[in-house]
Amino acid sequence: MKAAYIKSTGPPENITVGDLPTPQPTGSQVLVSVRAAALNPVDTYIRAGAIPMNIPLPFVVGCDLAGTVEQVGREEKHLKVGDRVWGSNQGLLGRQGTFAEYAAVDACWLYPTPAQISDETAAACALVGITAHLGLVRDAKLKSGETLFVNGGSGGVGSMVVQIAKAVGAQVITTAGSKEKAALCRELGADHAIEYKAEDVAARVQEIAPNGVDVWWETLREPNFEVAVPLLAPRGRFVLMAGRDARPAFPVGPFYVKGCQLYGFAMFNATPEEQRAAADDINRWLVAGKLKPRIDRVLPLEEAAAAHRLQEESTVGKSGLLAGKILIHP
Repeated sequence: MKAAYIKSTGPPENITVGDLPTPQPTGSQVLVSVRAAALNPVDTYIRAGAIPMNIPLPFVVGCDLAGTVEQVGREEKHLKVGDRVWGSNQGLLGRQGTFAEYAAVDACWLYPTPAQISDETAAACALVGITAHLGLVRDAKLKSGETLFVNGGSGGVGSMVVQIAKAVGAQVITTAGSKEKAALCRELGADHAIEYKAEDVAARVQEIAPNGVDVWWETLREPNFEVAVPLLAPRGRFVLMAGRDARPAFPVGPFYVKGCQLYGFAMFNATPEEQRAAADDINRWLVAGKLKPRIDRVLPLEEAAAAHRLQEESTVGKSGLLAGKILIHP
């Protein structure tokens, strides 16, 4: 099979696109014919060796996939050949990735793709959708009628946070780097989109939510807690999901006096049961038209290295050139 893989961690140029043996499903695994895969920032960190993780070499990159079951391991009793499925959590913790024509995946990480939903849509929702759900529903327990602030609502995770918060029934405030991205955020359902390059974000949030925001979702790697904590409502919740090396100052007193809570999590540490609960809601919202992933561009497998470079420039280099997911067609 054709696959995008590395033989050692390092820059995007370490990615080779070539032939590898097609994996064979064992136990409760199934072999998925990959029709679409999505790129995430964590994929670039693993490829670069920035996250210490034992990976099999040669290592196929990629976490997310959507496609069709081609073979079924003898212990798997629920999935069958021909089923359309989507999932994430591959390319992590010793598992091979998804930037390939085929992937052998433990069935516990796969979910049914609704008939009316494309493979591209399902793949684009995978890691980012599950991440947003875990932070909003499992951890922050966002409720209808509450106010959410998300720092950056047009990116992969941010756009999912906006839409899931609206599906829950919350008021959503977000930031955007341009008029075009602000308009996109409003199309996704944001009630207020603040252009952070032209407006005073703190002043606008205080104007919109004078009693504070109930949930603050931080997408930036370097959170400014000095600005954010005063904008939290009493018993507000703050969600962190990026910034592995960040060491920002933290105003402890103002935070605990208001009874606030801080949640940090990595999606790949969630159990299969927790991720499946998220996937069930994602499928329901996809069918209802309440969830539409932002897809910035679709590239062939041969451009996997270029895709990694572009993602890295956007995430680490803060280029701001991406407004959504990069998808790969194996």
